[in-house]
Amino acid sequence: MEPLELATLAAKALDSKKAQDLKVLKVHDLTVLADYFVIATGTSTTHVGSLAGEVDYKLSELGIEPNRREGADSKTWILLDYGSVIVHVFTPDARDFYSLERLWADAEQLDIELEQE
Repeated sequence: MEPLELATLAAKALDSKKAQDLKVLKVHDLTVLADYFVIATGTSTTHVGSLAGEVDYKLSELGIEPNRREGADSKTWILLDYGSVIVHVFTPDARDFYSLERLWADAEQLDIELEQE
């Protein structure tokens, strides 16, 4: 699966569970870490867990498993690493603190069509 398609599927899964401030950043030209970052905020640690779980569930239905999962215990920042796409789900305080959009300010922010198919 192409990285942009994977990032779009992750964004749609997050949107379906009412993620806030959802952004997809193209970081391909800025780092070797990934091609895209998908960043979202949940309203609480429970919501953060639910959002990350939905991405995991929707992609696993397609046979796509993350290479790594981080933060599932604290649920203030859950990271799902799919290689070319890294999904970050934050609580509002953690998102403000880590400010990934500021750190990756040179990244292109994509306008992803989120209507469910």
